[in-house]
Amino acid sequence: MLRGPRSPLWLLLLLLLLPPPGTWGDGGRARPREGAEEAGEAGSCPAFQGLRERLRAAGALCRRYWALFSCRVWPEGCRQDEEEPARPLGLEADLRVRLHGQHLARELVLTAARGYLELPQPDKALALSFHGWSGTGKNFVARMLAENLYRDGLRSDCVKVFIATLHFPHHKYVDLYQEQLAGQIRKTQEHCHQTLFILDEAEKLHPGLLEALRPHLERQAPENPRAKSPRTIFLFLSNLAGNIINEVVLNLLKAGWSREEIGMEHLEPQLQAGIVEATDSGFGHSCLVKENLIDFFIPFLPLEYRHVRLCARDAFLSQELLYTEEALDEIAKMMVYVPKEEQLFSSQGCKSVSQRINYFMP
Repeated sequence: MLRGPRSPLWLLLLLLLLPPPGTWGDGGRARPREGAEEAGEAGSCPAFQGLRERLRAAGALCRRYWALFSCRVWPEGCRQDEEEPARPLGLEADLRVRLHGQHLARELVLTAARGYLELPQPDKALALSFHGWSGTGKNFVARMLAENLYRDGLRSDCVKVFIATLHFPHHKYVDLYQEQLAGQIRKTQEHCHQTLFILDEAEKLHPGLLEALRPHLERQAPENPRAKSPRTIFLFLSNLAGNIINEVVLNLLKAGWSREEIGMEHLEPQLQAGIVEATDSGFGHSCLVKENLIDFFIPFLPLEYRHVRLCARDAFLSQELLYTEEALDEIAKMMVYVPKEEQLFSSQGCKSVSQRINYFMP
């Protein structure tokens, strides 16, 4: 007679009913839900949207914890979630609530990830290339995707992060790096049914390393049609063409467009041209770009003053600290804004915002 599971299940139900940390302020008054400020700007009802997101997230969390719990109680025939093709159940809510000022990236990443993970037999890896200035959210979204796909997030054995200047610093060792990179990819794919590879500073990767990735990004016929095909996602993070993205956005804003009206039709031609024509990087001349092995080039827009305030608010909430509107303004004013005349965009995006809240800690 199994009595053990009852207590953890009751505890789980209790946790699901409790509000998330940081949503209650001094005196028990509810604080604005993360993302409610942006939701209000979009014209939707923040309360209803917040309830719907809470219910969806609670359902996803319940299923996830039940799977982990059942694996511990009934390990027979249970496969670790690292090996199963996970569905990013909470990704939509995370992107909407935690990612600020990036409506294009939010839509493209969610659509691409969902579409790929729902394929019964993918015949190629999913390759996404993130482009934009530093601090606009490229690494943040990569981490968010890892957290939604794997229990241990970036620490999962099925996630590998490569930084060009850290892992491949010397061009004279490119042959050795090629072997190491290919071996790491192959070993991870053998261990995990679903893998995620993040290549940061992609514009600084040697052309030989990009060439080594070709076999892993090309379309391949499955050896056994009845077998489950392994799923692999490659994320390339780059500052390449960031200035072009900023220039297009600036011109559209000066012409009277609102930020949310900017679509891929405004950015895609200039973005791809900027990548291909870049003279200080071989990324645009690589086989990955020339042979259309990258599925989506995703622009990250420059962040404005209001977005920096939201980042500051999130930094306070993540540490369960009280904040004031004045404190958010002070942090936002610490950033440098460009161009010199308009001063619209934070030159560092939201980078270093989390460190700046230290000035306001008691």
